[in-house]
Amino acid sequence: MKKWYSKTNKTDSANKVKKSFLKSNNTYVALFGLVFLFLLLVSVFSPETSSEERRSVANKSAAHQDRKLRNAENVEENIRNSYARLAAERANICPKLIQEEVDSRVIERSAEVMVGDYCDYFLYPRTGQYISVKLNDSRIEALLVVPRVHNFANGDYRVDSYDKHVIRLAYNGATYKPDDLVYDVEVTISK
Repeated sequence: MKKWYSKTNKTDSANKVKKSFLKSNNTYVALFGLVFLFLLLVSVFSPETSSEERRSVANKSAAHQDRKLRNAENVEENIRNSYARLAAERANICPKLIQEEVDSRVIERSAEVMVGDYCDYFLYPRTGQYISVKLNDSRIEALLVVPRVHNFANGDYRVDSYDKHVIRLAYNGATYKPDDLVYDVEVTISK
């Protein structure tokens, strides 16, 4: 019987450990639940500050994204202008950047070669100036396509803002365009 009595003592002590362990677990669960409810109540009763913070963070990130997009567009524009500046030295590469020389209002390009269906010329005139385009070939149409559309057959164009202006010379003949269409163009910038 001693063995059975000792076994009972051992199991009673094991049951006491289990009960105290369960009591401590219940205490921890209750504490965790109270902390969770407290945090939930705090977040429910102060939504203005968190939504304002979210709005300000969203506005800052949107402004940052806009700035990055503008920087990327500026880089892309600078690359196009650099390419156009180099293309201006060759007759058969488009687009081209054209610039007026000092004390000259006329930009002449002779023996230009149109390889594709059109060729663009980039120009940065000042506000209030007038742009006119003359060609030696009636099969080519001269249009201003940026910042707004203007047909130079209807007369000169008055510059409203200092901005990039794109003059597009396009083949507009009744027959198929030759592979290499050679032409002369004269762009006049006057006050």
